[in-house]
Amino acid sequence: MANTSERTFWDYLAYVSENHSPIDFVLIADHLDKFLYGTLVTLEITVLSLLIGGVLAIPLAIARAQRQRGLNGAILGFTYFFRGTPLLVQTYLFYYGLAQFEFIRESFLWAPILSKAWWCALIAFTLNTAAYTTEFLRGAIENTPRGEIEAARACGMSRLTLLWRIVLPSAFRRALPAYSNEVIFMLHSSVVLSTITIQDILGVGRWLNGRYYLAYEGFITAMIFYMILVFIISRGFRWWENRWLAHLRPRPLLSTQ
Repeated sequence: MANTSERTFWDYLAYVSENHSPIDFVLIADHLDKFLYGTLVTLEITVLSLLIGGVLAIPLAIARAQRQRGLNGAILGFTYFFRGTPLLVQTYLFYYGLAQFEFIRESFLWAPILSKAWWCALIAFTLNTAAYTTEFLRGAIENTPRGEIEAARACGMSRLTLLWRIVLPSAFRRALPAYSNEVIFMLHSSVVLSTITIQDILGVGRWLNGRYYLAYEGFITAMIFYMILVFIISRGFRWWENRWLAHLRPRPLLSTQ
């Protein structure tokens, strides 16, 4: 009896969803597993590119801030190219463009890496975020308060120790708000993945719309998933900033009584 009542309820819910609701939420619920898989793919490439790109950006930012001869011009050209062109074009150049060169197709990297959409996307995303991170980290390094540097030198710190213990930690703290925007930007830019056959969040949404001839159910579901991820990222960085930048918050005036 309970099974009959339960089956009747779900049949009624499906009927309302299909015929009276502007969004077929039952159909969306039936395919949530695919959206969860798309979320994992999106986070996988986004997080890996941010990690690798962040590691690459640190020495590049240091070289840019110190105006290293021979390196500064090359790094500036690298950052200008990847900041001055859309990520979609960069991804297409890696995924479609590299295949046009015979020496690349015959190289040992072609079969395991450069012929795969996942690897091409990871390379393009990594270089793109490395360029952006290099520039705002370079600015944070250059804007390190001179008082901190003078105090470290007065303590007898070497140039390397000064960079490792004073300049970089201070720059990381001050660059944190800008980096939170970069993380969200990379998450939003991950929609490029669906254009090169990778089933990310948007790719699943497009698949759902195409399979069932829907107008917007897949896109609305993808939008909700992106909004949830951005909320989690924003709250995480807010907590991080409260811990790292607590000393910069305005302090209450001392009572005169």
